[in-house]
Amino acid sequence: MSESDAFPQHRPNVGIVLFNDQGLTWIGRRADVPHDRRWQWPQGGVDPGEDLEAAARRELAEETGIRSVDYLARTEDWITYDFPPGVIARDRRLGRKGWLGQKQIWFAFRFTGTEAEINLYGYGEPEFDQWRWEALTRVIDVAAPFKREVYERVIAAFGIFAVQNG
Repeated sequence: MSESDAFPQHRPNVGIVLFNDQGLTWIGRRADVPHDRRWQWPQGGVDPGEDLEAAARRELAEETGIRSVDYLARTEDWITYDFPPGVIARDRRLGRKGWLGQKQIWFAFRFTGTEAEINLYGYGEPEFDQWRWEALTRVIDVAAPFKREVYERVIAAFGIFAVQNG
């Protein structure tokens, strides 16, 4: 079984943790979510046959405008989560494929550009309507609760790149 065949009911996806030179991470506030816990790291789907790191770089550019990054690390195995029932129902109403959740490979990158590069509106309808730099371990407090276990695993994997007192 190939890497892409694992978890066939989960959408192939990449997640990105972008660290600045102070060890803080970039998070965006989802534009399409009405509740307070709508901050997250960039993430997005993988096109058929697309290299995972290339997908992560593409998604980061599409969602944030950021291209100036250095590769730091990636998770080895898929990290999965199931969608809450409301997300599954919304997707069905919108005619999207009925995935049970997502399987993600996460990438850590170091931001090497300037904040002038950040553009949330460069690729059509924006994913995020605000952004900020946040301590790695504090992202769980502002992210959707159903992503908590994933974010805990990502924090454990990439904690070495974070600010130590955050």
